[in-house]
Amino acid sequence: MLQNRVDPFGNIIYTPARGAWTGNRGILHDDDKQIRRLFQLKAWITCTLEYKGRRREVMSPRTWTELFFLDEATAFSAGHRPCFFCRNQEAKNFKMHWIKGNPGYGFTMETSVQELDKVLHLERISKDKQKRTHEADIQLLPDSAFISLDGQPYLVKGAHLHLWTPFGYEGSIDRPGSGKAVLLTPPTIVNAFRAGYVAQINLPNS
Repeated sequence: MLQNRVDPFGNIIYTPARGAWTGNRGILHDDDKQIRRLFQLKAWITCTLEYKGRRREVMSPRTWTELFFLDEATAFSAGHRPCFFCRNQEAKNFKMHWIKGNPGYGFTMETSVQELDKVLHLERISKDKQKRTHEADIQLLPDSAFISLDGQPYLVKGAHLHLWTPFGYEGSIDRPGSGKAVLLTPPTIVNAFRAGYVAQINLPNS
């Protein structure tokens, strides 16, 4: 079992559970397939599990580290975005909604994705390389955002909060009608959700 699954806090964990998406942050492992760093690049991306029949040995020496996610909402919470190579149309769609939801940056579709990555990197990682959280009004959060409640990650979906586990979501609780929440998903990604981007989530009928 390899350390290659990502939780909503952005941690890279050990688990036998499988993921619906892959992605990367650069070369994070050594030749013995041990994780040695949290990230190498500011481009944290989410990719399809299959692309044109290509095959890779997971954690091959001196090549990017394959990371895996329960669903796209989890990947976004960790700070990843769609890949412009294997998910080109989805990546363009996300960029369009990110720009629409965050007009204050003055970005256009011609703005390089590297500029967007710089913003995301500041939102997801502190100077001491810890997960950066944010404060938000819980009643105003859109579907697919993640919050931390008593140190546990919960997905926002409608009037409910769903507890995340590596194997899926375990039950739900009612979303409070007011109050502040510890937001895990980077705020500009949350704004992209508000602007209309629909993230894939592994909940029935979603």
